[in-house]
Order: sequence, then structure tokens, then C-alpha cells
Amino acid sequence: MMTPFATIWAMLAANPLFWLLLTIVVYAGSRHLSATTGLAVLNPVLVSVAVLATILLVSDTSYGTYFRGAKFVDLWLGPATIALAVPLCGQLTVLRSRLVPVIVALLAGSLTAIGSAFLLSWAFGLAPQTLISMLPKSVTTPIAMGVSEQIGGSASLTTVFVLITGMIGAVIGLPTLTAIGVADNAARGFALGTVAHGIGTVRAFEESETAGAFSSLAMGLNGVFTALALPLLIWLLT
Repeated sequence: MMTPFATIWAMLAANPLFWLLLTIVVYAGSRHLSATTGLAVLNPVLVSVAVLATILLVSDTSYGTYFRGAKFVDLWLGPATIALAVPLCGQLTVLRSRLVPVIVALLAGSLTAIGSAFLLSWAFGLAPQTLISMLPKSVTTPIAMGVSEQIGGSASLTTVFVLITGMIGAVIGLPTLTAIGVADNAARGFALGTVAHGIGTVRAFEESETAGAFSSLAMGLNGVFTALALPLLIWLLT
């Protein structure tokens, strides 16, 4: 016989809007916690994933049940990614003056991201499909999934690698840049956007509008470059 709480939970869990509301509330609480404490490790995305995953595990709720509600948030992923380009309009003058460094940084960052994924996979002896799925880890999710499927990887597995990469980059990216003496907001933002895509870009906007704008630029350019270069690279190596 079900307890009153179990009965109420079963009713709520069956309603997709409950999971949508829960996702929004958890993320809002995570943002407040991050802003209040100022701790980089309490990244809102990282905390939200941990809390929601714990709720699903404790309640024995399948991801499919959860996603029936959360998909309404997922629908905004594409438009939100495109909207990140808006602040860049105010930085066009700065961008024109740094065009050559931007191109060099893009090539270096993109190739390093792909190369590091390959070396990590090789060092840990991962299966070929897992290795391929990890290669676009530093690209924003919509592009990474498409690239992964095109080169023979698993889109679902790639999504996991993208999420992990973004959260790690958002947590240690800016402190690392500070430690090595990178103080320029444009450079800091561009580096973070290249390696940590959308999650890193959100963190860059928390530092300054300039950092956020250049992070948005890096995320977009890295997505385009990787989508073009990675299939060609796989073709040349096979």
C-alpha cells in the first residue's frame, strides 16, 4: 500500500510540467547559491545536474520520464546559443583590431581540444567509438551531436563529454588563466569559449560583457571550424 507521500509523488512525477518547474527552480537556486558564495566550484550547471540526478536516483525515476518535461527547456538551447552573438555587436571595433590573434587563437584552441581528446582516449585505452565521440567535446551541444553522428560516434555519449568539459572549464578556466597571468578580458573570454562552449560562456559573462562577447565568438567559430575540420581529419586518418 502506497503512503500518502508516495501517492502524491507518483501524481507529480507523471506530470511533465512538474519536471519543467523543478528544473527551473533547481537552476534558479543553484545560481543564487553560486552568486552568494562566489565559489567557482559551485557552478550553477554542475550543482543543478548533481541535484536533479540525485532526485532521479532516489525517486527511481527514469531519464525519459524527466525529459518529457525538461525538453521544453531543451527547445530553447538553439535560440539561446544564437542570442549569445548579440553582445558581440558592441565589440566589433575591438574584434577588427584583433582579427589575426583571434584566428591564431581559434586554430590553436580548436586543434588542441581535438588533440587532447584523442590523447586522453588513447591513454585510457577507450574503444574506437568512444574515442570518436569524445573528439567534439569542446563544441556546443547541438553542433557536437551532429558532428559526432557524421564521423561515426554516439551523439548521446558526446553530449556527456560536452557537459563534463563545459563544467570543468567553467570551474577551473578563469582561475587557471589568472594563475598564468592572462588578464585581458577579451583573451580570457575567447579562451573560455573555445574550450568550454556555452557553459564556459555563461561563466565569462559573469566576469564581464567583453569576456562574454568574445567567449560567444569563440564558441561559434570553434563550432564551425570543428564541424568542417573534424570530418576531414577523420577521413584522412582512415
